[in-house]
Amino acid sequence: MTSLPSSSALHRARQRQVKLAKRRRAAAIAALLLLGVGLVGVRSLPRPSLRQIQEAVWVSHPEPLAMAGGDPYLRALMRTISAAESNINEPYNVLYGGQLVPQIKRHPNICVEIVAGPNQGRCTTAAGRYQFLTDTWQEKARHYHPKGPSWFGGWDDYSFDPESQDIVVYNWLKDSSAWDLDIPTALRDGRLDEVLRRLSGTWTSLGYGIESNSMTARLPRIYKNLLEEELELSASGQLPQ
Repeated sequence: MTSLPSSSALHRARQRQVKLAKRRRAAAIAALLLLGVGLVGVRSLPRPSLRQIQEAVWVSHPEPLAMAGGDPYLRALMRTISAAESNINEPYNVLYGGQLVPQIKRHPNICVEIVAGPNQGRCTTAAGRYQFLTDTWQEKARHYHPKGPSWFGGWDDYSFDPESQDIVVYNWLKDSSAWDLDIPTALRDGRLDEVLRRLSGTWTSLGYGIESNSMTARLPRIYKNLLEEELELSASGQLPQ
């Protein structure tokens, strides 16, 4: 006949369970904070609240663009880029690592420490749906932004609102001289792999580069699904040219 454990033994077992549960909770919180927080580089980075971390939810279907109209093939490509670069439910407001910045009016220019990959230990100012570095945004905005800087701002004071982010990337992708490739034609010809390869030097998570992630292998299927959606919207007149 098996003897029952003593009360002291039960007490010790309960203590071990409580300690184990605390360690698991601490590890989970640390993982969330590591995802959302980087060290300060250029400007002070506010500490994320638990609510902000909870709201930064990874999504399987990138949200529609803020801009209206345009080539459905390019629109689908832009949403595919964001699936790899800023795959959360508020992509226009995200910094590298998942930290959300409310009401982005200008590029935030916040340098966040890179916590993994070949550039670990450095910092990056990547921000927004297309993870523009500050210098890259200023350069491309001069060429492709729909509006100039505000009259009271500096030469590089270009608005970073969602629609402007989209329009700059759309005009950039449409410019064949920028890529030495007619991207809209290549997409219509079904040469997505060639397009992603050409763009991977700019957006390394698209594959062929040094920073592929968990979304990279899914991008062709994601693009296919998004293209079907964009073509349907265009055909229904919901995307006026």
